[in-house]
Amino acid sequence: MIIYSKNSGYADGAIGRLDAPIKMLIEHESDLMKKKGGVCDWLFNIEKSNHFGETVITQNGFDTFMHTPEGSGATSDTIVETGTTFIEHLQFMKEFTITAEMMEDANFGVASDAKRRVQNFVRSYYNTINKACTAALAHSTSTDVSFAGGYINARTPDGQPLFSASHIWGTDDHGGDQANYYYGNFAKKDGSYSLAKVEDNLYKLAGIIRNMKDENGDPTGYVADTIILPGNKPQLEQMIKKICGSENVVASANNDINIHYGNWNVIVLPYWTPESDEMMVMSSEANKSLAGNLFFNRVPLTVSSWVDHHTGNYNWTGRCRFGIGFGSYKHIVRVIDDQDSQDVAEPLPN
Repeated sequence: MIIYSKNSGYADGAIGRLDAPIKMLIEHESDLMKKKGGVCDWLFNIEKSNHFGETVITQNGFDTFMHTPEGSGATSDTIVETGTTFIEHLQFMKEFTITAEMMEDANFGVASDAKRRVQNFVRSYYNTINKACTAALAHSTSTDVSFAGGYINARTPDGQPLFSASHIWGTDDHGGDQANYYYGNFAKKDGSYSLAKVEDNLYKLAGIIRNMKDENGDPTGYVADTIILPGNKPQLEQMIKKICGSENVVASANNDINIHYGNWNVIVLPYWTPESDEMMVMSSEANKSLAGNLFFNRVPLTVSSWVDHHTGNYNWTGRCRFGIGFGSYKHIVRVIDDQDSQDVAEPLPN
């Protein structure tokens, strides 16, 4: 959805003739970009917001129903708040200009150069959203993620960044630590990339997701189904896609069934470019149920136009506000490749 501010009347007919086709072009490009999707659509829960920010609260759940003898009263149980985090909506803006000469030469349509500017303007808006979501995931080993001059709060309700070796579940009376940030040799064997190594460790990473404890200390039981890869690791990407797209065990001399086949969505983030091999494994069901990755669309793209009477130029300004944050850490695991390790089992030190 594009919101247009109310423009003042234009005495110059050239401006008036350009105004309508440019609006139509902006709306067309917006619809086109929506259909293409992106990181925000694929990996984040998109919510609306009417406030300057949103607070996310985690609580423990009711425990098991207890056996109660006939005639006895039920065992009392309560829900306790276990953590909070605040997601602030940040403002982003951009502007483009159509010169007076360009307006004069455009006649009744949009000149080709002006058309390219409008297209790039809308694409820039969607790229900003997807780059911000990528930055939030890729750099959320710290509590504050720098992006485009602002900071995204990457704290989960336990006060730790999204990826941490010392996350907290439960309360002081009944709780403990667990990790979703690991290092280990998950991609290579004897210095070379190994399909068997990657395949074996996918089981282990999925097991970490499944056995993540909820606020009562019970396994969440969620099934991992999404693999998130960097954009600058083509060999790792190739291996993962072979494993997930082959019906039988890859590079084996037998006909063993590959249980990874058809069970994974592979998403590559082009703006995530780490130095070492890295990988994230996520449960899309847990992401939705636990409000894991959150994107709050406070104000969608708002476009206004105005004339600079000093230069005669026609200016278009775009503005938006959105918030990105994390309501949980239990939906996702991240691992960094370390060839000196024997296994994917060591939480990465904070």
